[in-house]
Amino acid sequence: MSGLVDKAKNYVAEKIANVPKPDASLTGVDFKKVSFDSADYIAKVAVNNPYPHPIPICEIKYTLKSIGNVIASGNMPDPGSIKASGTTLLEVPVKVPHSIIVTLVKDIATDWDIDYELDLGLIIDLPLVGNITIPLNRKGEIKLPTLSEVIWGSKDEAAKEEALKQASKETKKETSK
Repeated sequence: MSGLVDKAKNYVAEKIANVPKPDASLTGVDFKKVSFDSADYIAKVAVNNPYPHPIPICEIKYTLKSIGNVIASGNMPDPGSIKASGTTLLEVPVKVPHSIIVTLVKDIATDWDIDYELDLGLIIDLPLVGNITIPLNRKGEIKLPTLSEVIWGSKDEAAKEEALKQASKETKKETSK
């Protein structure tokens, strides 16, 4: 009897191993803003879903390290779903306290950036299989904001605001005709 049960387990394990699984890539880490107590960054993740139906994301866990030291860690519960048969872009907020940044002065002083390693676990719920974790890792540099970016926001934010203003002006012109 146990031989039959073992054969059944092996059959199911083999079938599950050959099922296509979603994959993900960490495309970058960008500065967002500086607040009174921290610097905020955005980790950008692209997740590809091979299935014709959306897949719920249970949680995203992250650990941000610099010079081997953990400078930020956390999780993002229930960030939504991965769209069916396509790629979903996710933005994971990472908050680095100023008290930690002070300990990185040696790295910052040499080139005004933080050399980082980001470990990210994307936990998704696959039907019949259950929760699986897609581990992601990326090493790179986070450029620190200049004084003008701290005061006025990042260049990307300013460019987005300018584009919105321009689009608003054009819409007003069209509606007034």
